[in-house]
Amino acid sequence: MTRLSVNINKIATIRNARGGNMPDVTKAALDCENFGAEGITVHPRPDERHIRYSDVRSIRPLIRTEFNIEGNPIPSFVDLVLEVKPDQVTLVPDAEDAITSNAGWDTTRHKDFLTDICKLFKANGIRTSIFVDPDPVMVRGAKACGCDRVELYTEGYARVFKTDPKAAIEPYLKAAEAARDCGLGLNAGHDLSLENLHYFIENIPWTDEVSIGHALICDALYMGLDKTIKAYLGEINNF
Repeated sequence: MTRLSVNINKIATIRNARGGNMPDVTKAALDCENFGAEGITVHPRPDERHIRYSDVRSIRPLIRTEFNIEGNPIPSFVDLVLEVKPDQVTLVPDAEDAITSNAGWDTTRHKDFLTDICKLFKANGIRTSIFVDPDPVMVRGAKACGCDRVELYTEGYARVFKTDPKAAIEPYLKAAEAARDCGLGLNAGHDLSLENLHYFIENIPWTDEVSIGHALICDALYMGLDKTIKAYLGEINNF
């Protein structure tokens, strides 16, 4: 069964645009859970332009499902993760000025660094996932680093899906099979939407978790958060 983790960064972006506490990010996280989300994802960046480190500290003790923190493991991020101890940490190689994540790790080139980070987090009881492009070599490299899961970067899938779903899913299926063959759990995220989510899960049903934020919050502007989360759960489960 694939779990839906809702990334609430965009809710924090709206709040930060005006200051104050509207919308309330902590309440939004709890509402997502109440509406059926099976996890909450946050991706704090050093400039705190959306989720802030203080949000992470406030949300963590209230989450009843699964709490996933994404980010580049710079020292301040590592300290935050060790402080709040999420259920899962997803290692993402995004630059400090990146608008959004735009590539997975080169798990061969950065093997020593990623191995040390995985050991540290796993020693503290935190499941560790490495964000990778849909490349079996990078998946197997992640396994060699000692992580528990990989998260496939699905921007390429979403882009190609619009014109050729079969071509879009092909590299992801190969990467997902590599993960399964070497005993890694499988997550996926970035640009997944109501348009393309069903096809992805239908073809890769052993996906453990999808993390969805931007498209889901955009849909919620029209459908409402409750109906939107239920719609995404329907796309995951109804095949």
